[in-house]
Amino acid sequence: MRASRALFLSTLLLISLSLSAQILEPVKWSFSSKKLSDTEAELVFTATMDPGWHLYSQFLKPGGPIPTAFKFTESPAYRLLGKVKEPKAHTEFDAIFKMDVSYFDGKAEFRQKIQVLSAKDFVVEGTFEYMTCNDETCIPFFDNDFSIPVKAASAGATAEGSAAGQDKKELGPALEMEPVDPATLTDTARETIAEDTDAGVTTAEGAPLAAEDNRSLWAVIIEAILWGFAALLTPCVFPMVPMTVSFFMKSGQDKVKSRLMASTYGFSIVALYTIPIAVIIGITYFVGGKAITADIFNWLSTHWVPNVLFFLIFVLFAASFFGAFEIVLPSWMVNKADAKADRGGLIGTFFMALTLVLVSFSCTGPIIGSIMVKSTHGEVWEPVITMFAFSVAFALPFTLFAFFPRWLNNMPKSGGWLNAVKVTLGFIELALGLKFLSVADQTYHWGILDREIYIAFWIVIALLMGMYFIGKLRFAHDSEMKHVPVPRLFLGILAFTFAIYLVPGMFGAPLKALSGYLPPQSTHDFDLNAIIRDNAEVVMSTGSGSGTVGQQLCDEPRYGDFLHLPHGLKGYFDYEQGLACAKEQNKPIFIDFTGHGCVNCREMEANVWSHPEVLKRLRNDYLVIALYVDDKTTLPEEEWITSAYDGKVKKTVGRKYADFQISRFNTNAQPYYCLLDHEGQLLVQPRAYDLDVEAFIQFLDEGLAEFQRRQGNP
Repeated sequence: MRASRALFLSTLLLISLSLSAQILEPVKWSFSSKKLSDTEAELVFTATMDPGWHLYSQFLKPGGPIPTAFKFTESPAYRLLGKVKEPKAHTEFDAIFKMDVSYFDGKAEFRQKIQVLSAKDFVVEGTFEYMTCNDETCIPFFDNDFSIPVKAASAGATAEGSAAGQDKKELGPALEMEPVDPATLTDTARETIAEDTDAGVTTAEGAPLAAEDNRSLWAVIIEAILWGFAALLTPCVFPMVPMTVSFFMKSGQDKVKSRLMASTYGFSIVALYTIPIAVIIGITYFVGGKAITADIFNWLSTHWVPNVLFFLIFVLFAASFFGAFEIVLPSWMVNKADAKADRGGLIGTFFMALTLVLVSFSCTGPIIGSIMVKSTHGEVWEPVITMFAFSVAFALPFTLFAFFPRWLNNMPKSGGWLNAVKVTLGFIELALGLKFLSVADQTYHWGILDREIYIAFWIVIALLMGMYFIGKLRFAHDSEMKHVPVPRLFLGILAFTFAIYLVPGMFGAPLKALSGYLPPQSTHDFDLNAIIRDNAEVVMSTGSGSGTVGQQLCDEPRYGDFLHLPHGLKGYFDYEQGLACAKEQNKPIFIDFTGHGCVNCREMEANVWSHPEVLKRLRNDYLVIALYVDDKTTLPEEEWITSAYDGKVKKTVGRKYADFQISRFNTNAQPYYCLLDHEGQLLVQPRAYDLDVEAFIQFLDEGLAEFQRRQGNP
């Protein structure tokens, strides 16, 4: 759907260029200023539309028409007070864009208040951009100048200005993006919304579509549901099923009452798991606002303290699953809840649910921790959604057994297999916990958990799990196994197969199926693929001239000592440095907005970038710039950026480029790929996460063709 909107918008731009000679000015603009007091004035932008034409509001969702936008040239003579205000717009559903759009027809006035700082008359200058449409066509107007004289004194005076050039540009600067609320963003880029005035990236088609990654949310939800069902098979949960059946059989033959109590039981379990996390988020949200809540979860996702703490917690829980000790809540808490459950009725049913939650904590605690940690990498409310999904899956079987107690006869009996499930979960927790240590290691460049070390840990864990399944490894609470059951044999085969699959990764194999969970290949100390590739490049560069090396950099990449591109690609990690080299080499720019903790980025690199045709184009046709939005490297003080939105100073590489991506491209999703020319203008519509290799090749080819066309080489 989004791709079709983008194609439609691009088509409108091409049509508009061909119609520009016939339709010159469907919207006439006039400008004036009005003194409100000795220290304040109001700028008035008046748009008069021809019959049948309309103009769009400033406040449109991404993926729709180009909104009206104003940009003011900074001056010591005045200061902006608030944002540009507009009259009430008409809003209706647009069948083409599949969304509600707001627009004006006839006449519309936009007003901007300013604080007058100059004792002399001065002129406010800037640019504005907009799209106007009728029933047949749409025309975007970029880079329109305005110049408005403002009186220094004499309240009530007005002065007229005129448009200093209404010429349409074939390609022009981007719209000044409508401010984005940080709390609506995901991942590490949510904290910064500012305008980078040093090197601006602009768009040819107006505001690009924001890339949304619903796939990640659904993946976490599905995982939460699976963990909810898995938790039922743990030793401290499974035996609670007969107790549940026994409790509800006491209600007698009154089926209506029995089913009411069973429903209350299920709802109570869901509420006991979901409401506490919702309350915590609600307090931070309403007391501190969206930005505070977002900052908390952003800190949890990227800072070394919570990531190392999560790693240690996972190791602790794994040790508990292996039988070293048991994590339980205080006995008085469980006993008190159990005593109140004996009262019966709806209140007793609630306390029965509370007893289940408390008793099962030692087994569900680690699982809940896994879910909560993963969900903090997404939207602010994602932990509530994922906890709700987990609790529904966890409560469903208990509720069904409460409805139909006779199902108990068909259940397997408790036994040693329950502890085997618990130990298996311990191995999984141990393997998954390494991901958090890896995120901290990559973000802060400690170098303690490189790719081959990470893979070595996984190989050992998989081998130990396989030995456990076939009975060669036993833990304290395991029952003696005289022979290997067939299910455990098959599980052992899977574990050993997985370990063997990982072995080539020790020597540089990409392991594409796991690319999102492993550290990047650039952290590999001994990579056979890289050695072979480097030798081939040496042969090409010293041979008979039949081969050429496509990537020659202008100077040593900044941050190149700890940041690297995959597959031996050469490029830059600083936008300004890369832009300068692209101009010198006369190459288009490939910008990769990425992150150390970005799972989808690693999957794209392993499954799409690795394709020979993609690599050939990136090496030969583009100057590659990778901008890490979560890197914690501190910038020199002269490079700090103060956000125009929240007033925060951005002191790290990651915050600078997260700010850059949001303010220029109106999106914060990673990965996000942009093809630019030397002026910082988009060549084609950017792309986000998509494993379609052919589409990515087409994306690169179209960008190169557009760059050559602008260079006068069609």
